[in-house]
Amino acid sequence: MRRTLLFLLLALATPLLLASEPDFPESLEVDEQTLVLRNESLLRYLFVDVYSAALLTPADISPTNAVSERSPLHLELYYYRNIDRDDIIKAAWVALERQHDSGTLERLRPAIDELHATFGDIKSGDRYSLTLSDSQALQLSYNGEVVFTSDDEELARAYVGIWLEENGLSDRLRQRLLAER
Repeated sequence: MRRTLLFLLLALATPLLLASEPDFPESLEVDEQTLVLRNESLLRYLFVDVYSAALLTPADISPTNAVSERSPLHLELYYYRNIDRDDIIKAAWVALERQHDSGTLERLRPAIDELHATFGDIKSGDRYSLTLSDSQALQLSYNGEVVFTSDDEELARAYVGIWLEENGLSDRLRQRLLAER
C-alpha cells in the first residue's frame, strides 16, 4: 500500500518537478527603443500554474503609464499546461465582453477573428507574445515566430487590454504586471 501511494505521489509530482521555468528577456528593441523587463507574474487557477507573464516597457516610464500613454510594450506568456485553442478563444471573448461595449466588439470582431484564426492548441512550454510598437501596431508571435500583425491601434489596445486593463482575465495578474518596483 505504501509503495502504491508513494508511486502515485511521484507520478503526480513529476510533471511539476520537470516543468521548466520561463526565461524572459531582460530587454529587447522595438522601433529603435529599448524595452526592459518590468515585472513577471504567475497565473494560477484552482491551485494549478497555468502560465507566467512578463511585461517589458521603456525604462523611463512606469508600467502603468506605459499602458495608459500608449507606449511601446511587450507582453510575453509562458504556458505550463496544455490548453485547447477553443478554451483560449472563449476566455479571450469573456474578457473582451467584460471590457468593451457591443458596438466596439462588433467593429473589432473581424480583426479579432483573424487573430484567433492563428491560434492552435497550446502545449506545455509554448510561448505567445504581444508586442505593441511606437505607432501601436500589434505583432503576435507564437514560440518566437510572428503569426499575426495589424496596424489597427484599437485592436492592439483591446487585445493587450485582456491582460493589462481592468476586468480582464485576472485583475491580480494585471496589478502584479503593472506594479512599481
